[in-house]
Amino acid sequence: MTENQTWVTEFILLGFPLSLKLQGFLFGLFSLFYAFTLLGNSIILGLIWLDSRLHTLMYFFLSHLAIVDIAYASNNVPKMLANLLNKEKTISFVPCIMQMFLYMAFAHTECLILVMMSYDRYVAICHPLHYSVIMSWRVCTIQAVISWACGSLLALVHVVLILRLPFCGPHEINHFFCEILSVLKLACADTRLNQVVIFVACVFILLGPLCLVLVSYMHILFAILRIRSGESRRKAFSTCSSHFCVVGLFFGSAIVMYMAPKSHHPEEQQKILSLFYSLFNPMLNPLIYSLRNAEVKGALRRALWKERSM
Repeated sequence: MTENQTWVTEFILLGFPLSLKLQGFLFGLFSLFYAFTLLGNSIILGLIWLDSRLHTLMYFFLSHLAIVDIAYASNNVPKMLANLLNKEKTISFVPCIMQMFLYMAFAHTECLILVMMSYDRYVAICHPLHYSVIMSWRVCTIQAVISWACGSLLALVHVVLILRLPFCGPHEINHFFCEILSVLKLACADTRLNQVVIFVACVFILLGPLCLVLVSYMHILFAILRIRSGESRRKAFSTCSSHFCVVGLFFGSAIVMYMAPKSHHPEEQQKILSLFYSLFNPMLNPLIYSLRNAEVKGALRRALWKERSM
């Protein structure tokens, strides 16, 4: 720590220790998944932008979710794909810190956006007569801005606490991107403060929002069961079930990753969990909303029919 200390200027991302053939196969597979992620979320954004029937507050939040998913995947996946082909899997210190900041900012923002979406559905189904008063465009815009701002500020707190730590070797990150827990293992100083802040942030950004979502959906379920019209009940179940699937996938994988005891999850298993919410979640979200949401499917059919008629 004193005489032979060497300061780290770059890290090596170990990624997945696989054969060259398997790495080539994964490069093709993950490239396909990444393309589907960009295409699916872009289609969702395009439909919301072009179809006036989707110019509602629910799809306003869904457009933000699609933007977050595109940005989240684009922050982690391209570097992972490049490392699957390159022998030198290095990343400089500053880009590593930037990658860490962006992935945490987008992850935090997605948590808060999902909470706003569940609250929107709660008000729409449980208090339909007061919906336009409670959930005005001004209120929803403020909610979206707060979600982005809080997500970025929380990520900034983590980054500032990491920058106070010395990194003097080893410089090998046992992950496919600069994930905060993997980077902390390389610090040659006490990281207890960082660990406490991460746990508190998880309680605030994961457990708290998840509890709010579950309470909202309990009220929504009781309200749906009281609906007499079968068509209205099916429509309510369609929109809410798709959102609940997205919530379950995202919060479930994140809680297992950051709040479960680490002894129960070896490092290779943690990489798979990270891969799930870095690549698979952003790819599955537009599929869930398009397959289970009648309004999105209707907008897609109208867009395709309009294209054919031209």
